[in-house]
Amino acid sequence: MDLLIAGGTVVTMDPQRRLIEDGTVVVRDDRIASVGKRTDIAPHFSGKTIDARGALVVPGLINGHAHAAMSLLRGIADDHLLNDWLERYIFPAEANNVSEEFVTWGTRLGLLEMIRGGITTYADMYYFEDAVARVTKEAHMRGVLAETIVDFPAPDHRTPAAAIEYLERFIEKWQGDPLITPAAGPHSIYTVSEAHLRAIADLARRHDVPILIHLAEAKLESENIRATHATSPAAYLHQIGMLGPKVTAAHCIWEENADIALLAACGVGCVHNPSSNMKLASGVMPVVDLRAAGVAVGLATDGAASNNRQDMFYEMDLAAKLQKITRMDPRALPAMEVVEMATIEGARALHLAKEIGSIEEGKQADIIIVETNAPHATPMYNVYSQLVYALKSSDVASVMIGGKMVMEDRKMLTLDENEILTKAREYQRRVTDSLIASRVVS
Repeated sequence: MDLLIAGGTVVTMDPQRRLIEDGTVVVRDDRIASVGKRTDIAPHFSGKTIDARGALVVPGLINGHAHAAMSLLRGIADDHLLNDWLERYIFPAEANNVSEEFVTWGTRLGLLEMIRGGITTYADMYYFEDAVARVTKEAHMRGVLAETIVDFPAPDHRTPAAAIEYLERFIEKWQGDPLITPAAGPHSIYTVSEAHLRAIADLARRHDVPILIHLAEAKLESENIRATHATSPAAYLHQIGMLGPKVTAAHCIWEENADIALLAACGVGCVHNPSSNMKLASGVMPVVDLRAAGVAVGLATDGAASNNRQDMFYEMDLAAKLQKITRMDPRALPAMEVVEMATIEGARALHLAKEIGSIEEGKQADIIIVETNAPHATPMYNVYSQLVYALKSSDVASVMIGGKMVMEDRKMLTLDENEILTKAREYQRRVTDSLIASRVVS
């Protein structure tokens, strides 16, 4: 039987950016079968009906860059410079705590928070990524999941060679899954040698999978790369043959005009992480310039250790305001463009726009229902402004991914919320004890 989401305002994000009042979306299996006015569609379809009157029916939000398992490290090291944050706090905390079980429960916690906030697809870079994929599949979440590779001993592999072997097995296991897109995840230029970057790129191209990488995130990073390689980070990746139409680069802050043109020419997607970049004082992504050059720019939360929340509504609000104040122009990055970044442009940045990112016939049925009856959501004059500046993640009432309801009327259907929160508190005690022990040793 078909499933009908009826009566709401459908925010299609299709090429015409149609807003359909009193609209209906028909879902058949995992796909969208029809979209239009309720009065036009109702006579032709029947099945279970979800009443969306008074709500917005929106494409599922796309979190273009995250480290889901780091939800268990939320808040352990705030208010530090990026290098100090990574080298003095995060890397040691990971070395002492991260295991496959840690990643399993940390990912579940991250998915719980993301689904509650209307995120239906996320891109992940972390360790034990096979466990991440398994948990993501169990939750019926959509993920572009990249095994992270670094040149120093990591929690899951002591050498880059072992990590690359694991990556190939991971790709072969998950490639073709309807929910999981396996990917390669070289951490960054400054943590992966040229030889290993080339090997990872070759492996990804051979298997035709995406590459996720951190790029030009901090000023010092970019300066060091220029000093070492006599070129910019983007140009260096291009020189060694890594840039291409299946690459998604997170941050892309310290990009000059030539870099922006290069990213556009190579078809690279870029992902903006406003909260994380502000909190670590990394800088401000030139979103307006990247978009003007034709680069697909998505939006993301980054990990909970550098942001503290996996909330795309919060990121939409910050993304718009950050461009306005940086450029001293209230017209910079209007609300509709920010919604694009969280939906259809986010899909383009992850090279998945043929499947997700908008409510169109034939696409995957990744749909959220957002209520608009709270005081902070009333009245509503402009849908896009409401989504970006007024609505909250807590206004998300129901979430569908691939035609399956994973949250309905705020009740989680694929995750055990109480069990996840109990485990998270257990890990809080373990991580705290490890931090105390490491400080005593040091």
